[in-house]
Parts: sequence; structure tokens; C-alpha cells
Amino acid sequence: MNSTLYLAQEAPSTGNPILNISVFVVFIVVTMTVVLRAGKTTKESSDFYTGGASFSGTQNGLAIAGDYLSAASFLGIVGSIALSGYDGFLYSVGFFVAWLVALLLVAEPLRNVGRFTMADVLSFRLRQKPVRIAAAFGTLFVTLFYLIAQMAGAGSLVSVLLDLHSFGSQALVIAVVGVVMIAYVLIGGMKGTTYVQMIKAVLLVAGVAVMTVWSFVAIKGGFNTLLDEAVAMHASSATLADKGYEAIDILNPGLKYGGDLASQLDFVSLGLSLVLGTAGLPHVLMRFYTVPTAREARKSVVWAIILIGAFYLMTLVLGYAAAALVGPDRILAAPGGANAAAPLLALELGGPIFMALISAVAFATVLAVVAGLSITASAAVGHDIYDAVFRNGESTEAEQVKVSRITVIVIGVVSIVLGILAMQQNVAFLVSLAFAIAASANLPTILYSLYWKKFNTVGAVASMYTGLISALVLIFFSPAVSGTDTAMVPGADWAIFPLTSPGLVSIPLAFLAGIVGTYLGKPDNMEELQAEMEVRSLTGVGVEAAVDH
Repeated sequence: MNSTLYLAQEAPSTGNPILNISVFVVFIVVTMTVVLRAGKTTKESSDFYTGGASFSGTQNGLAIAGDYLSAASFLGIVGSIALSGYDGFLYSVGFFVAWLVALLLVAEPLRNVGRFTMADVLSFRLRQKPVRIAAAFGTLFVTLFYLIAQMAGAGSLVSVLLDLHSFGSQALVIAVVGVVMIAYVLIGGMKGTTYVQMIKAVLLVAGVAVMTVWSFVAIKGGFNTLLDEAVAMHASSATLADKGYEAIDILNPGLKYGGDLASQLDFVSLGLSLVLGTAGLPHVLMRFYTVPTAREARKSVVWAIILIGAFYLMTLVLGYAAAALVGPDRILAAPGGANAAAPLLALELGGPIFMALISAVAFATVLAVVAGLSITASAAVGHDIYDAVFRNGESTEAEQVKVSRITVIVIGVVSIVLGILAMQQNVAFLVSLAFAIAASANLPTILYSLYWKKFNTVGAVASMYTGLISALVLIFFSPAVSGTDTAMVPGADWAIFPLTSPGLVSIPLAFLAGIVGTYLGKPDNMEELQAEMEVRSLTGVGVEAAVDH
């Protein structure tokens, strides 16, 4: 134990900044080359949005894992477990169980009914314009919150590598990440983005596997030894209490959510948001439109489950390894706080070169995920709003892609600004807010559309707007935005909602609004479309024709 403490105190804090930035540049050059090659074949809207549905199940499975395993999964969860132990592992459990829920309930039916976006499914048997507008707003806000988390993660990561402590330098890092992300999407579209996600998924899972094995070698024992070291390191911490963490065993529940009734309800709210949110994440669901057949979609699911499940199991080891080998004091003192745990663990295990490699993989993770998110947001505006609403389905392919690319630039700029404001937040927590919005604004309408014959346009619009608005309002008045030292606006206090996660209130409200709206509104009288949607969602008949259309 003494040797571990000594290493934690004496090890360099950031490695070699020149080496770190050099490895980053190499990764960006390689992935940008891939994007440029893919961009040469991106001509039609189907190429830009779904890569022309030309990817195999294996390729799409890798890309799904690349889309799903974000900076929150690597940086945020490792840091959360290192500081909160059992409570932090809730993120890993929630994210993985959520994936299973998404597969069982919505993934294949959505893929069979839709073409480009989630709104294609929701408006299939309902009135097009009001449903598409509501769905597009839901998509944009989920995407925006997810982008904020990725930007904050990128700022934390590069700040650790270059030892940047000032607000201005960290803000500049986030701006650079945003510009590179915009370039990826504008040049490569979905094809370029998918290839980057595939590369990133393989590198991330391989890097985490190496760190997991290396952690046991460094600790000179098995999992029990690792846990004992983590408990001892926490017990000796001088700063945990000052940062608001309870002074109890890191292996026991309640380190973060075990206080008063509000924190316990927050725990339930977070779990509900994580488990239900994935089934409403537009950028993950959109990946199922990039394969040509339902069989390939199922194959991609198998690969995704293997990679995602293995990854989340390994985050448990890395979180406790960071607590044992790096220590909570050093993590909290680093730029980015909890988000610095993973790169600092890599530095402890393998020195500056290994830290640079792992951090470059994490940086590639951020770029791949934000590119996928941007594609989704651009499709919501170009396909759902511009083409279907403003042009009544009569716009040309070139016009849709042009509007989509303008959307990428706009949402990129907005996410840069908001990402700068959220730099000190744990990125896993920031992503949980996106999950809460997805579970509130999107999931109830998706489930009702697929499985409830009486569901109508009024119910869909009521459910989506109620879920979206209630989630956004509750987040704005929560301790996540104001009233605490770690809030997005730390100098103000307008927090009147006690929970940091709104899901416990906003998700039931959205389900209820869908029921009330359906019974109060008039039936849409689209029985033929209802029957067609049911057959397609359950059997996949007609989906290939829709893809080729």
C-alpha cells in the first residue's frame, strides 16, 4: 500500500505534452484520410444519412458500439466509479441494461418501418407535419445534450494531457474539437462517420482490455486485492469530504446517492432515465438504417452486445483501479476532475507513451460520437423539417443535403458554447440528461406508435412535447444548472426542483400525456396504414423496397 501511495504522489501529472499532442495529430490525420475517401462516394441524401444502407452486420455492429461507447462511457464512468464506487457503477449497469431494452422493444421494428430517421416511424400512420416537427425537436435536444457531454469530455481530456488549468485554454480545446467534428461530417457524411466509428470501437475496446489486464499486474493480485487497495486509498483521502462525497466504504451503496430522500429519489430517477433512454436515442436507432436487410440488422446487434457488454464489465475494474493506483485526491486535483481518472490511470500503468495512446483513443471516441450525433441532427432538420414539412416532400436530394450541412455547422457552434459552460461536470452525468430527455420525449411515442392501434396524432404530439418541455424545465430548475459548486452556472441559484435527473417526473408525464391526448383527440382513420405498419414492423416485408426507393 505504501508503494502505491508513493507512486501516486511522485508520478508526473500529465505525461509529455508534446508526445500527447503528436499522437493526437496522427489519429486525426489517419481518420480524416478515411473520411475524405468515404466522402468521395457521398452524393445522394441516402449516402449522407445512412451510407446508402451498404454496411454489413459486422461492420454496423462495430459502428453501433462505436456510437454507443462515448466519452461518458470511458472517461465519465471510470471517474464516477473511482470517486463513488458502487453508486458510480450504476452508469455501467444502466447503459448496458438499456441497450437490451432497446433491442427487445424497438430496434428491429423501427428499422423495418423507417427509412432515414425516427420521425419516419412516428409519422408512418399519423399526420406527417405535426408529428415530424415534434419528433425533430426531440431529436435536436437529445443530440444537443449528448454533444455537450462529448465536448466537455474532450475539454477535460486534452486539458489533462497538456496540463491546461485556465478556463480560456480549456474553452479553446472544446472549440477545436467542435471544428474538427464539423469537418468530419461535412466531408464524409454517414459513410465516413461509420468507418471512423468502426476504427474507434476496435481501438477503444482493445485499449480498455489492455488497461484491465495491466491493472491486475500493477496491483499484484486479483479483484479482491484491487478492491482492498481502493478502499484503503479512499480512507486516506484528504479532499473527498470537501468535494461533497460521503466518508463511507467505497464498496457500499450510498456514497453519492445515499443521503436524504431527495438523493435516493435521484438514484431511482437516474436509473429509470438510463434504462429507458437508449430506446429513444435517435443517433443509435438511426444506425439500423445503414444495413440492407433485417438479417444483417440482427447480426449487427450480436456484435454490438458482445463489445458493449465486455466494455462495461471492464469499466468496473478500471474505476476501482483508478481509485487504488491514482487515488481520489489526485483525480480531483487534475483538470477536468473525475473525467481525468482514466488518462491518469493509463499514465500510472504505462507511462507517458501509453497515456498518449489511450488518450488519443478516447479523443477518437469523442470525434466519432459527435460526428454520429451531428448526422442525426442534420437528418432531423433536412429530411424531417425541410423536406417533409416546408417542401411537402418535393425537395431535391441536393437541397436536403445542403440544409443538413448548414444544420451541422449551427448545432456544432451551439454545442461548443454549451460544452464550455459544462466543462466541470462529469460527462457520464451530462449524458444521463440526454438519456432522460430521450426517454421522456421519444420513447413513449415510439412504443405507442408500434404497439397501440388506437394511438393518434394528438396523442403523439402531446406526449412528445410534454416529455420534452417537462424534462428541459426540470433540468433548468435542478441543482445540475444552478445552486451548487459543480453546477453549470455556479454563481447563481434558482434550483427549485430537488433532483438532478428529471426522468422520475417527466417520463410518466409523457406516457400519461400520450394516453390523454389519444382519448381527447379525433381518430386519424388510417386503418390501412396501421395494418401495413404492423406487418412491416413484425415481419420486415417491404423494407428492402423502402430502402431502395
